Amino acid sequence: MVLTDIRVVDSVTQLAADAAPSVVVAASHGGAYAGYLAARAGVRGVILNDAGVGKEAAGVATLPAFDEHGTPAATVHHDSARIGDGADTVRSGQLSRVNDAAAALGCAVGDSTLDAAERMRDADPAPSPEPRSPGRFELDDGDPAVWGMDSLSLIRPEDDGRIAITASHGARLAGERESYIAGDVAGAVFNDAGGGKEGAGRSRLPFLDERGIPAATVAHDSARIGDARSTWTDGVVSAVNDAAAARGGSVGMDCRAFVAALQETID
Repeated sequence: MVLTDIRVVDSVTQLAADAAPSVVVAASHGGAYAGYLAARAGVRGVILNDAGVGKEAAGVATLPAFDEHGTPAATVHHDSARIGDGADTVRSGQLSRVNDAAAALGCAVGDSTLDAAERMRDADPAPSPEPRSPGRFELDDGDPAVWGMDSLSLIRPEDDGRIAITASHGARLAGERESYIAGDVAGAVFNDAGGGKEGAGRSRLPFLDERGIPAATVAHDSARIGDARSTWTDGVVSAVNDAAAARGGSVGMDCRAFVAALQETID
């Protein structure tokens, strides 16, 4: 969806690196990786979801990072709009946090998404960020192997048969109709983003049941969203789908114990 020079997307991963400068309303979490993708697209300003703020305020880490370059950034409260749903973010999102650059333009906590986006329209485009590592790494060489991805968008064809520890939120994007996760992974873990409006932060799990993929979310205050290593070492399971429960997964397990349960039962 494009509203003049305000662009609305379900995920910041849908932005092209060379997109025309615009204010972007993206229903992604406001963590560091999402901010990197927004900066790479040269946004004039960005509004994201606070994902419950979470451990070490990871869900709003983009805000101070954008202040370093004077780029306005804000988050909507996770209970006010469904994470993963750009249209709902515009329709009902209310700001929960703003950075100094956004405040200088008149944005304030409690503002509607569209009012804040309109105030950001005259800002200068964000400078291109320094390249960062791909955010993919092996976490466990067991059978099946376990790989971490700081974003669900980093899953590749070679991850078929692996257990994917992603630091993305566990929401089904509003525009998704089929895959819900790329490839045929043996299992998946996400961050619950605080649950949020209508439990959106966990809404991908039942859709993965349709493909027989065991999946879980970890609590947003147990692991840093956007950080797969934190998910692996610190995450505590907050929800599981039926496929995961059938393999011994349960709420309250730490992430490593959940993965071990899957490894013991996956042929």
